[in-house]
Amino acid sequence: MRFLLDDEQREFARSLDALLTAADTPAVVRGWAAGDHGPGLTLWRRLADAGVFALAVPEAYGGVGPLPVETAVAFVELGRHGVPGPLVESVAAGVLLGGVGGPAAKEWLPRIASGTAVVSLALEGYGPYALDADVADAVLTVTGDELRLTRGAGGATGPGAATGPGVPTSAGGSTGRPAPTGPGAPTVSVDPARRLFRPEPGGEVVAAGPGVREAARAGGTWATFATAAQALGCGEALLRATVAYVKQRTQFGVPVGSFQAVKHRLADTLLGLEFARPLLYGAAVELADGAPGAGAAVAAAKVAAGEAGYAAARTALQLHGAVGYTEELDLAWWLRRARPLRDAWGTPSACRARVLAG
Repeated sequence: MRFLLDDEQREFARSLDALLTAADTPAVVRGWAAGDHGPGLTLWRRLADAGVFALAVPEAYGGVGPLPVETAVAFVELGRHGVPGPLVESVAAGVLLGGVGGPAAKEWLPRIASGTAVVSLALEGYGPYALDADVADAVLTVTGDELRLTRGAGGATGPGAATGPGVPTSAGGSTGRPAPTGPGAPTVSVDPARRLFRPEPGGEVVAAGPGVREAARAGGTWATFATAAQALGCGEALLRATVAYVKQRTQFGVPVGSFQAVKHRLADTLLGLEFARPLLYGAAVELADGAPGAGAAVAAAKVAAGEAGYAAARTALQLHGAVGYTEELDLAWWLRRARPLRDAWGTPSACRARVLAG
């Protein structure tokens, strides 16, 4: 089956590409990894203005969703440009809160959709960490049939906060007045721009009951889906950079891209990415239709996109040679992100098990 985007969806992708190209995302990523969240949060607001965070929020709460196909379009672009932050977690939190409803949904969903709140998320079965919890306005956790919410330090530094000289942009940002207390030191990550925190114990119980478990399942599926899209975009960026590099690098007086072995390696990488693409959009269609097998379709897309993105990183590192390790090369940030995206919100083995079960 061939999946084609319509004119409006293609224009949405082009507009995001233009926005992110103008934003100089490599500099944003470097700042985020160093603890300077200001540029990243400014970009967060611009993405919200473009409608990215409203895609999974129901219309009743100020969103336009759920729109899985448009979410895939957006997150492929976010992955291609390497945008940092709990993007996946905020979208999945929108699905989770939309499923449970109640006062928490009324308070937080409009803020998620408008980009005035950054939300991180940790769910049972997907690992113990919440991404970038130190910058989040709220961290949601689900244990059993209880949904808990911990208000974070991001309330003083989030997208709606003032920025500028003397105003701290994060717990490790600029000086001028004491930065707000965060959730502790992050766990070391392969990607310095993906800072992992264990959620603080306790928190306010904002919903309980069987409906929480079902909503958490839906939120986890959407997190897996959005991460698959990010992984695909990351792989595309790595392949594009590698193709450009092998056209410039020469050996024996000719570009190394003219060597048959290099062509074969690049072709294999492209095939992996192109195989993952229809699986991603097929999963989007099943999510939109509410099909019973949507979870298995999402898991299949995650395996394909995660493995293809990681293979693109290995190809990029091999064909760039030693220069691929250097901090000064922007490519290094995409290389570091490919493996975490492969494993986040569903490892390959866990996703394969889900496909078999489905």
